[in-house]
Amino acid sequence: MKKSGRHLGIILGAAAALSAAVATIAIAADKDLIVFDWAGYEEPSFHPGYVAKNGESPTFAFFGDEDEAFEKVRSGFKSDLGHPCSQSVKKWREAGLLQPLDMTKIAGWNDLAPNIMAMKDLATTADGKAWFMPWDWGNTSLTYNTDKVDAKDVQSLKAFADPKFKDRVSIGDNVDDAYALASLAIGLKDWTQMTDDQFKQASDFLRQVHKNVRLYWTDTTEIVQAMGGGEVDLAWAWNDAATQLTLAGTPAARKPDTDEGNSTWVCGYVRFKDAPGSEAKAYDFLNAVNDPEIATYMVNDWGYGMANARGMASVDPKLLEEKGYANNDKSAENTLFQSPLPNELKAKMIAEFEKIKAGY
Repeated sequence: MKKSGRHLGIILGAAAALSAAVATIAIAADKDLIVFDWAGYEEPSFHPGYVAKNGESPTFAFFGDEDEAFEKVRSGFKSDLGHPCSQSVKKWREAGLLQPLDMTKIAGWNDLAPNIMAMKDLATTADGKAWFMPWDWGNTSLTYNTDKVDAKDVQSLKAFADPKFKDRVSIGDNVDDAYALASLAIGLKDWTQMTDDQFKQASDFLRQVHKNVRLYWTDTTEIVQAMGGGEVDLAWAWNDAATQLTLAGTPAARKPDTDEGNSTWVCGYVRFKDAPGSEAKAYDFLNAVNDPEIATYMVNDWGYGMANARGMASVDPKLLEEKGYANNDKSAENTLFQSPLPNELKAKMIAEFEKIKAGY
C-alpha cells in the first residue's frame, strides 16, 4: 500500500511501539495537519505543492497495516487524514470514523480514473457523497531472484507451497495480501463471494505456504533486505520491492503473468470525522498529492500507478511499459481486485491468519 510501508525509505523510528490510542509521530512538522500514513509516504516529493504553500510538510504518524490503523483511530488517536486501501474504506466509513470530502475543493477530482471511481463501495456512496480520494494503485505479485529461481518453476502461484522452496519464501504479514494470494491459488478472483468451503481451501493453502515461509515481511524495506541478502528467493510483494531490489543490484523480477495472475489494490486518502487540524491545509495536501506532475515520480521511483488519469497520461510510454502499466485493460482481466470485504468474512480471515502464522 507502501517506502517502508509500500516503499524503501527512512522510517525514523516508526510505529513499532504504538499504544492502544497513540500512534508514534515519526516526523513532526506542520502542527496544523496530521497525516496517518504508511511509512515512507512522508517524502516531500509526493507533496511539493503543500510545502511550497505552507513552508513545511505536514506532521506524519505511521501505521503498519490498516487493521492496526483502524483500531488506533477507533480507540481515540486523532489525525486529520488517513491512507487506507480499497478493501478497508467501507469498514472505516461504516464504523463512523470518516467525514465526507468536499469534491469542489479538490483540484483534479474529475481527472480521477473512471474505472476506479466506478468501483462499488469505494470512492462514493449512492447518495453522491465522496469519502475517499483514490491516489496510488498497484499489484501484489510473485517476485523472485532471477539468478536463483528459474522462471518456469514459478509459472503458478502454487510455487509458494512447493517443498522445493522450503525456507526460501516470504509473504507479507498482511491478511489482505495473504488471502488475495490464497484466493487466486484456488481459482477465485472475486473474494467478496467466497464460500465457507473456499475459505477453508484458501486457509489450507496458506498453511502449506507457512511451511516454506522464512519470514513474514512487514514492510518493503524488510523484504528488500531479505532478498538482497540472499535470505529469501521467492516473495509475494508489492511493485516497489522489485524496483528497489533492481536499483540495489539484486537480480529480481516480478511475474504478474502467472497462471493465476496477481492482486490489484487501490489506496488513497480519507478525512477523519474528528479531524483536529486545519481543514484548509487538509485540502492543500489532497491537492498537492493529486497533482498530475506527481505521476512520473510515483511510477519511476515506487513502481506504482496514480489514480489521476491525466497524470498517468503524462508519463513517458517507455516508462509505463517498463513498469508494467502499458496494457492496464488486459492485465485487469487476470487479477483479483482487493475490493471491500464483508465485515464477517474479514474478521474470519484475521483470526485464521493469526492461527496459521502461529503454526496451527
